[in-house]
Amino acid sequence: MNFLNANWENIVMANYVVPTNVLQSYLPAGCELDLYNGLAYVSLVGFMFKRTKLFKIPIPILGTFEEINLRFYVIRKEGDRIKRGVVFINETIPYKAVAWVANKLYKEHYTTIPTKNFISENASQKKIHYQWQINKEWNSIYVESSVEKFKMQKNSFEEFILEHYFGYTKIDNFETEEYKIHHARWDINKITNYKINCDFDKMYGNHFSFLNNVQPHSVFLAEGSPVSIEWKRQRIKLNAT
Repeated sequence: MNFLNANWENIVMANYVVPTNVLQSYLPAGCELDLYNGLAYVSLVGFMFKRTKLFKIPIPILGTFEEINLRFYVIRKEGDRIKRGVVFINETIPYKAVAWVANKLYKEHYTTIPTKNFISENASQKKIHYQWQINKEWNSIYVESSVEKFKMQKNSFEEFILEHYFGYTKIDNFETEEYKIHHARWDINKITNYKINCDFDKMYGNHFSFLNNVQPHSVFLAEGSPVSIEWKRQRIKLNAT
């Protein structure tokens, strides 16, 4: 059974190299950092949630909204299998009721602040602008891209960032919850211009304040698709030593 079904659309990813020690306190038990060419990354993500359903029940009015999140990448080894997943440091949406449900049932880290979007498209270009308000100041992610879609290349950085189909939630230092995410392999659009205005310190805490002064490693746009998240969760417990 799926807990959540929705369309995730116009997914903007701004990706930053971070020292591995910055992420250690957020790392769920039983997981390791997933590195690309020896480097750890966080992604500042903006996208549209649309046609949201909880347990197949549509959410009227509140079912379409912007989400802004900061996430990083992990692996979990289960025998010979390697599960590649994401960990959300924070997820921001505009509706308190939706955040309450996600936090209560998922034990996630949703917060609510004002958000808005401006999305336009013509025959050759997309313009996508996500904004969120923190301490009375508007932060934003803005991109311009081609309309033409491209397939991700095997072993590319885009594939590393986007091809994670598990989510991990840190319960405490010894317990983690694992859940499964289903979606098609996403097409991407070529970015032609971007501007990031994010106060990482106020938004995500002192650990990430250094990102205020660095440019992202890369920015790209994924078209998105229908997504489902399974209700069933696996509780991973490590013995305290």
